Amino acid sequence: MENNYMLFHPKPFFNKKLHFILSLILIILIPLITSAAEKDQERWNKHYDIEGFLFGTEPIQFLKENIHLLPKNKVLDLAMGEGRNGVYLATQGFDVLGLDISPTGLNKANQLAEHHNVKIKTQVVDLERYQLTKNFYDVILCTYYMQRDLFKQIKDSLKPGGMVLIETYNTDYLQYARFPKKYLLEHNELLEIFKEFKIIRYQAYDDGKEAYSSIIAQKLPL
Repeated sequence: MENNYMLFHPKPFFNKKLHFILSLILIILIPLITSAAEKDQERWNKHYDIEGFLFGTEPIQFLKENIHLLPKNKVLDLAMGEGRNGVYLATQGFDVLGLDISPTGLNKANQLAEHHNVKIKTQVVDLERYQLTKNFYDVILCTYYMQRDLFKQIKDSLKPGGMVLIETYNTDYLQYARFPKKYLLEHNELLEIFKEFKIIRYQAYDDGKEAYSSIIAQKLPL
């Protein structure tokens, strides 16, 4: 006995209605997203628009102590700011691209590079909407910037054998300062995130004034 099934085909009315609703949602959301990025950019531009450098011109100690471990080629410096780490890498022969939402910060990074007679590349981007190039970088650097959905992109963007260097505040920092907890690392979080990488260096540091975690991890060859 042959079974007959009725196939449901949405009527044009419903398709038009769904399209209208989706369009309305986009009309509402896109300005909000853009506005948030613009406010973030404005806030950081104000922070960096000062005499001198907000965070100084010296690289973080963890980078200086371990630079000999990093493969010397293409470096991506995420949330570069005024460039203290990226410019230091450039002085050591690395090819550096720095990304940041603040053109004011990146202008100062370029000034710092010029002062040291080196060249860097910079690009103003919103990292919350930017897509990193896959399998492209030998080193990815991210210091004192927390965006958890970037971690997967960082892994994908590294070449096999490439290394990531991350340092930022952890939850112990709340003992010394008020700080949004969502931007703080949990204990051993970096070790868990990069568990499929080879851990080259790791530290959880607390000097009674600040508390942060640092890692260098290597993407294993395919």
